Amino acid sequence: MAPTATERRERKTAQVEEITTKLDESDAAVLTEYRGLTVHELADLRLQLRPAGTEYKVFKNTLARRAVESSGRTDLLPMLEGPVAIAFVRGDAVLAAKALKEFGKGNPALVVKGGLLAGQLLSAADFSALADVPPREVVLARLAGGFQAPMVKAAGLFQAFTRNFAYGLQALIDQKGGAPAVEAPAEEAPAEEAPAEEAVAPAAPDDAAPAEAPEPDAAEPTAEESADPAAGEVDQNEAAAETAADE
Repeated sequence: MAPTATERRERKTAQVEEITTKLDESDAAVLTEYRGLTVHELADLRLQLRPAGTEYKVFKNTLARRAVESSGRTDLLPMLEGPVAIAFVRGDAVLAAKALKEFGKGNPALVVKGGLLAGQLLSAADFSALADVPPREVVLARLAGGFQAPMVKAAGLFQAFTRNFAYGLQALIDQKGGAPAVEAPAEEAPAEEAPAEEAVAPAAPDDAAPAEAPEPDAAEPTAEESADPAAGEVDQNEAAAETAADE
């Protein structure tokens, strides 16, 4: 049963949306003319483009034009003439350009018209030059080698300087008659142990106050009183007289 007009219209709308989405999500898009290629050759081309993360699809030019116009990529309109297939690249565009160029060497029917790379319009000559660019791994290896070369050169110069300095020093020693013999230093006698310091009693501090003499006990008679008993009696009589006078 043939599809209805509504189904055909919906199918075309879906294809236009598919082309627009693939153009938006791809890192690069290459428009090619495949007139004269067999189904088997087209399948072989898709197989070679697969390692480069590239999807190769055939669309009607009318649908491709609608997708290009709606997405604002009108620069691609002149390339949409004749049977056109688009290679949508997700990844390294250099690998995809190399695969297309290598396939075109054995299949001249494949013609690269141009396309987009990171949103920029490229011609067929631009893609051919892109195919001659070394792979990303080779470019990174060359950059790493370029950064490493100055370091290796500096290390070589430093080694040469130290080697030449050693040769010059040895020549100077030989010119002076050789290095003088160096006598081994005599062993020093062990130092005698210093006698232990005698213990010295700590000196009394200068500001220490002298000990006060004990006061004589009032109850005990002094030496003079003990020697002169008459003096004691006179004192007693005087004390008695003073007491009577007070009364």
